[in-house]
Amino acid sequence: MGKLTLTTFVTLDGVMQAPGGPEEDPSGGFAYGGWVAPFADEGMGEFITEVFGRAGAFLLGRRTYEIFAAYWPAHDDPADPVAGKLNRLHKYVASTTLDEAAWGPATVLDGEHLQGEIVRVKDALDGELQVHGSGQLAQWLLARDLVDEINLLVFPVVLGAGQRLFPTGGLPTAYELVNSRTTSAGTALQTYRPTGRASFGTVGA
Repeated sequence: MGKLTLTTFVTLDGVMQAPGGPEEDPSGGFAYGGWVAPFADEGMGEFITEVFGRAGAFLLGRRTYEIFAAYWPAHDDPADPVAGKLNRLHKYVASTTLDEAAWGPATVLDGEHLQGEIVRVKDALDGELQVHGSGQLAQWLLARDLVDEINLLVFPVVLGAGQRLFPTGGLPTAYELVNSRTTSAGTALQTYRPTGRASFGTVGA
């Protein structure tokens, strides 16, 4: 039985939109794409290599799948820990608009029965079912307690605009910190596991 993990780049104010480049996702008039570039360093690369080393398959939203499909097949290297895994492991695409996934091996999951399909895939997997990026899918999974572990790469920049990982109205959830370290560029690499609903009290009572 596998586990579902979410790996996300976020700013200090929680923005996850278009970390990789200006043209990655300009939806909503977002003009700050590519905010990770000034902080990409060896420590970040080592962490990403560790994460991909645990992958058994990938679960992606349609937009992220299409971004990856436009890039990774042309940059393939079986020895590369990211390209090798993305091009060869199975990719499950959560979409209500995509009929066929051309960059394989891949399967488009039935949107009407998405939760059951994801649980079925995860339970049959040896390793991690990994979600990368995929903002809307990530929020959908978090709202249904389907994420077993979150890898947050928190970059030392504030944007003030853009899609956030944890929107207003999300489930109040408590997490335990499993691992934490910081890169030379100041990026905090944090791994969390949910422990249940958040609890509340009065400090000093």
